[in-house]
Amino acid sequence: MEGTAVIAEIGAFALCLSLAMSLAQGGLGLASSKRASRAAALKAIAQCAAAASAIAFACLIASYVRSDFSVAVVANNSHTDKPLIYKIAGAWGNHEGSMLLWSLVSATFGAVLASARGGQNLGLWSKAVGVQGLVTAGALAYTLFLSNPFARLNPAPMQGAGLNPLLQDPALAAHPPMLYLGYVGMSVPFSLALAALIEGRADQAWAKALRPWTLAAWTCLTLGIAIGSYWAYYELGWGGWWFWDPVENASFMPGLAACALVHSAIVTERRGSLASWTILLAIMGFGFALLGTFLVRSGVLTSVHAFAVDPRRGIAVLILLALALGVGFALYGWRAPKLRQPAGFAAISRESLLVWNNFGLSVAAGVVLIGTLFPLIVEAAGGGLISVGPPFFNATVAPLLGLIFVLLPVGPLLTWRVGDMAAAIKRLAPAIVVGVATLFGALVMTEWRIAPAIGLAIGAWLVVGGLVYLWVRINRGEGRALAKIAALPLAVWSMSLAHIGAGVLTVGAIAETAFRSERAVALAPGQSVDFANRRITLMDIVGVDGPNYEATRARFRIDHGGDVSPLAAERRVYEASPMPTTEVGILTGLDGDLYVALGEPVRGEAAWGVRLYHNPAVQFIFGGALMMAIGGLLSLVALARRRRAP
Repeated sequence: MEGTAVIAEIGAFALCLSLAMSLAQGGLGLASSKRASRAAALKAIAQCAAAASAIAFACLIASYVRSDFSVAVVANNSHTDKPLIYKIAGAWGNHEGSMLLWSLVSATFGAVLASARGGQNLGLWSKAVGVQGLVTAGALAYTLFLSNPFARLNPAPMQGAGLNPLLQDPALAAHPPMLYLGYVGMSVPFSLALAALIEGRADQAWAKALRPWTLAAWTCLTLGIAIGSYWAYYELGWGGWWFWDPVENASFMPGLAACALVHSAIVTERRGSLASWTILLAIMGFGFALLGTFLVRSGVLTSVHAFAVDPRRGIAVLILLALALGVGFALYGWRAPKLRQPAGFAAISRESLLVWNNFGLSVAAGVVLIGTLFPLIVEAAGGGLISVGPPFFNATVAPLLGLIFVLLPVGPLLTWRVGDMAAAIKRLAPAIVVGVATLFGALVMTEWRIAPAIGLAIGAWLVVGGLVYLWVRINRGEGRALAKIAALPLAVWSMSLAHIGAGVLTVGAIAETAFRSERAVALAPGQSVDFANRRITLMDIVGVDGPNYEATRARFRIDHGGDVSPLAAERRVYEASPMPTTEVGILTGLDGDLYVALGEPVRGEAAWGVRLYHNPAVQFIFGGALMMAIGGLLSLVALARRRRAP
């Protein structure tokens, strides 16, 4: 036990050391001159801060693995019988550990920023590293003084309380780290934006440094949101994939801002335009990330995703949010008008389409913000409890995103500065034909339901539009088709894949939302029910012992079109928690998912409640999101290749 205690003390010391190094990084970075010795010192300090944070986090994981219940956070969130992967994941499956992970990611990004100056101006680079150091110091101070992951219990309990059973899942082991990479990734564009305002300089070299960080943050946010959505789909047992939960919105808002920033940074890097707007988006994007942190950790929300914690912690996050946005907007109001504004561009051009893209994404993020905060504001003003749910967001955000998606295939076919809209529309004729055919076909099939028909048409337009752009690029120049495909720049593949993925996701979201069916039945072993062109028979109910839980498993036989498939669904009770959880059975077919959730026994225990869902094209949602994330990753690879080239 003494060795375990030493591990926790080392972690606490490393946390203090990282805070001191981050404060030094902030001070030296903001005050540094153009001397090479100070630049080298700044780089070393940033690396030391990251190393100390890594040691602290490694000590926390070691405390979990060794089941050191003298550490309060381990006692509250772990158990000796818990599988090793969930002991490790437990390190970030709670408030204190997740804030330490946040601090580690921020410090690591600061070290990478300090180590990869590239062609940036020395003064601008040092100030960006300094601002990032202060961001890290804020997170570390919050962690150390309000959410210390190494706080002790005396006497230590013999057994821990265990991790929330809903979080004992592989997707939830990966979801928080991926989401934090995106959340905290937005801090680097914020640091670069503030450095540009302090220096009064936001040129193309600055945008070139900003773009990969923004892409990385957007890619991680997209993948993290997709993993969380998939977890909610198969773990919570309610048959859906997105419910406009306030905590879901908390990650969606910075995702929209990051997407807008990606496109704005492209214009600034390529044309030198929109520098002020790019800076504003960087400030807003990080503000949304901090706002999400406040919503999740303040206790103002009740959600399966939220950490219902001491409100004082929420106030501290709110103060950090106010400081970041206050300093950012103050600097923006003072310095942004002085930034050089280069020559403009025509109303029909690639830049103009990107501006409209930015505008639509920003308005969509603002609408999500209003819908998320309005109930909280009304409640705080004494107006009682109200709910803003899917009907509001579907009626407001969905049309905005639809308008953006209509423009999306057009932009890449326009040239910079002055474009030819007629030529672009002519090239998109196949996409127009497919979109119109989809619209009329969907109207007939849905008995003239206009909204889903338009949504499916937009999804088809996006997919075919992305393929058209690929075809146009492949047919440039001379030579064999295979040679031209092999020579196609990786950036073209990445953009096309991301845009096609958005179309695939749209088709899946519209089809699942508009055409899903559900039914609740009570079945005894041997009984059958017909549902969604399938005959579903409950074969038997058996007990199953898991590594740290007991389960009741229902085994089903699914007859569909002459094929017979087995399917199982469970209700689990974990040793450390009396709350039962649902493990659904999902059978994916060409017409969608059959989704089966086992309920409670009825009529004594002669029968069991069973909830049946048929979710058409739901896997398109997760596949489309994955395509978008892969597109972002390929774009990062393309940028890395370009910058290595002489």
